Amino acid sequence: MVEKVIIMGAAGRDFHNFNVYFRNNPRYEVVAFTAAQIPNIEERLYPPELAGNQYPEGIPIYPEADLPDLIKRFTTDLVVFSYSDVPHTEVMHKASLAMAHGADFIIIGAFYTMLKAQRPVIAVCAVRTGCGKSQTTRKVCSILRNLNKKVVVVRHPMPYGDLRVQEVQRFSSYDDFERHKCTIEELEEYEPLVDQKIVVYAGVDYEKILREAEREADIIVWDGGNNDTPFYRPDIHIVLFDPHRAGHELSYFPGETNMRMADIAIINKVDTASLAQVEQVRKNIELHNAKAEIVLAESPVIVSRPERIKGKRVLVVEDGPTLTHGEMPYGAGVIAAKEFHAAEIVDPRPYAEGTIHETYLRYPHTGAVLPAMGYSADQIRDLETTINRADCDLVLFATPIHLTRIVSIEKPAIRVRYEYQDHGSPALEEILIERLNLQQLH
Repeated sequence: MVEKVIIMGAAGRDFHNFNVYFRNNPRYEVVAFTAAQIPNIEERLYPPELAGNQYPEGIPIYPEADLPDLIKRFTTDLVVFSYSDVPHTEVMHKASLAMAHGADFIIIGAFYTMLKAQRPVIAVCAVRTGCGKSQTTRKVCSILRNLNKKVVVVRHPMPYGDLRVQEVQRFSSYDDFERHKCTIEELEEYEPLVDQKIVVYAGVDYEKILREAEREADIIVWDGGNNDTPFYRPDIHIVLFDPHRAGHELSYFPGETNMRMADIAIINKVDTASLAQVEQVRKNIELHNAKAEIVLAESPVIVSRPERIKGKRVLVVEDGPTLTHGEMPYGAGVIAAKEFHAAEIVDPRPYAEGTIHETYLRYPHTGAVLPAMGYSADQIRDLETTINRADCDLVLFATPIHLTRIVSIEKPAIRVRYEYQDHGSPALEEILIERLNLQQLH
């Protein structure tokens, strides 16, 4: 008998799991997706052009809150959990909900959904959102290019717009960002790489993306997002750890899976974490993945004109996903404000407009910082209004992009950013080259 399936997702892993595991599989009928984590991604349709011949009308996408009703409405047999950066206990709560309403509940194993590439693949993943994966990806690309390798990055999906036109996306210039109508979250990942003159692919159908990337790459770097496992089978698997959240590597899905699969484990931010936190993470890695080589790294803040911060009342704008489902109360901006002696960090919450106010209600752990939310035109406008309403002397933009290209700010602003830096020996370059040679990937 055909099993009726609901896939729980967040516009990324859910579509990939459908494409590689369920599409054109006569054993299953996927009756719905549910959507979580990202605003305004429900009430859409996974289009028939991408869903295949079995789904001539496409597949509807509903809010996750509707799951119990959907299980009953479609007489669902199977609920498939397909998103990431979720506490283990929350995954089991969702499993209990599905089973209590009459459906089985599964998580598809990482290896079942990893596509095999014809080029070497280096994956850069993490155990939580906000560990410092993006600057590590840029560092890995620099190392490979110094070896005269043509590097192409494939980024974990963020298809929040029209899925039909996002099936395969290629970014090599700022014009591509405009053409693909990128959100702030997408720009935060793509823009720094394009600034390095590195081609980036993303989209919805990652087999088609892979075949395009293979045509112009010596080595593919999988730039993982939201602590998900790689979509491509890696020859070298690098995983980032954040000692400020020591212990999370054992308590979040699928971050623990990444930890156990890692070839190279990078404990980042050791310059700002305590020795006890760093050692707790190290011991967890050694206990659960003794084969992984451990590298220590720092994420020093880089400020364009740090002298301008001293004595100022500053509004700090931080990377959105790090604060929201990454659950960090602050990021590089707060560190820079304190390091360079700001007089005050201005609380943006009294000035929060529309969807930004809703973000604070949804993520109450967020402190006196402003998450750079920009999943839609409305959110970008609300972000701009919130910044301009805030009573401050200076705005610190601690996002990976030139945010002033996207929003019009009526106040002085400077940029704060992170870059990867080794903390002692062994260095990442040393370990990476050694593994490339060992596996004859050079």
